[in-house]
Amino acid sequence: MQFAKWTEVAQASVTREILKITQQPGVISFAGGVPAPELFPVEELTRAFAEALTDAQSSLQYTVTEGLPALRESVAGLMTERGVNCSADDIALIHGSQQGLDLVARLFLEPNDLVLVEETTYHGAVLAFNPHGVRFLAVRMDDQGMDVEHLRELLQQERPKLIYCTPTFQNPTSVSLSRPRRQVLAQLAAEFEVPVIEDDPYFGLQYDGEPQPVVKSFDQEDQVIYVGSFSKILAPGLRLGWVVARPDLVSKLNIAQMGSTLHVGTLLQHAVQAYLQTGGLPGHIKTLCDAYRPRRDAMLSALESVMSEVGRWSRPDGGFFVWVRLLEGFSSSRLLEAALAEKVAFVPGDAFYAAGGARDNCLRLSFSTPNVKEIEEGFTRLRHGLTQIKGTRIR
Repeated sequence: MQFAKWTEVAQASVTREILKITQQPGVISFAGGVPAPELFPVEELTRAFAEALTDAQSSLQYTVTEGLPALRESVAGLMTERGVNCSADDIALIHGSQQGLDLVARLFLEPNDLVLVEETTYHGAVLAFNPHGVRFLAVRMDDQGMDVEHLRELLQQERPKLIYCTPTFQNPTSVSLSRPRRQVLAQLAAEFEVPVIEDDPYFGLQYDGEPQPVVKSFDQEDQVIYVGSFSKILAPGLRLGWVVARPDLVSKLNIAQMGSTLHVGTLLQHAVQAYLQTGGLPGHIKTLCDAYRPRRDAMLSALESVMSEVGRWSRPDGGFFVWVRLLEGFSSSRLLEAALAEKVAFVPGDAFYAAGGARDNCLRLSFSTPNVKEIEEGFTRLRHGLTQIKGTRIR
């Protein structure tokens, strides 16, 4: 068989490989950025699917690629609440945000094109862009997110085809782009006529502070392509997301969708619309935040107790992750080896450097799936692992 050239360098997600290990009995996982399954709104979704099936001739049939008009109206309403002036015509329905990245890449990217990404970035986006033979260039980051002045310098020097970023609770660092930088990012996209993909998977999962407006809300020239998802706020198994973009781009996305999967599942669309019509989503998001907040706090407390002598970390206001930087002389790959021996898993930081410059002193810890007791037990085990690699007992 003669495979396409991109498959010769394609690599599976490091996170997915580590997740295989987490399926073993007794492993406490801080690896996967997945929602806690006990928080799925099972009863509400059961009723929603039952309601969708009351009109089975419609909900079980093929539908148009554009999707259910009522659902697109509902999604447009969610975006309007976030300050984005849009209508159903600006919404494309997709099989989760991952397919949105794939479809946008198909529309824009060709071999040797340049994509600007944050210094550390979501590996799934890299997997979506790689088949097109692109190059990546990193924009520096700090505790306010992407350094937009460095971005300006790169835009003056280079001719990128796309800018990809996760401005809110970024994966892996969980930092959020400040409001002034969001405005500048939208302005730079317009000035240099470079589309920005704003990936926003942690929609609504804010535990402290005030929510930041999405970058799309500052977009005066239709250069920002917003990608959202129900995966983290309802359930990832639904595989339903959306893109907000100008109508001509939405039309092209729908053509690309037609060639990929024809359309998002009809039954799924009807069921999610039935759920949204109940008005239960805001209350459910509050339930999620009330559940994830103590898990985050437990992890921050455990980090202070166990790792204060060997690392520094972010304090996320939302999302699923804590990003840890080990002090000089400590290796995240060695720590992972020791942690796995103690049946604890996490993702080493070098997996998130798409444009090179990977470092062996960073790690991503997820607090979304383990409960508070499991987090505490996991760090007790990590203490043993640290003792092994440091050679002395951590106080």
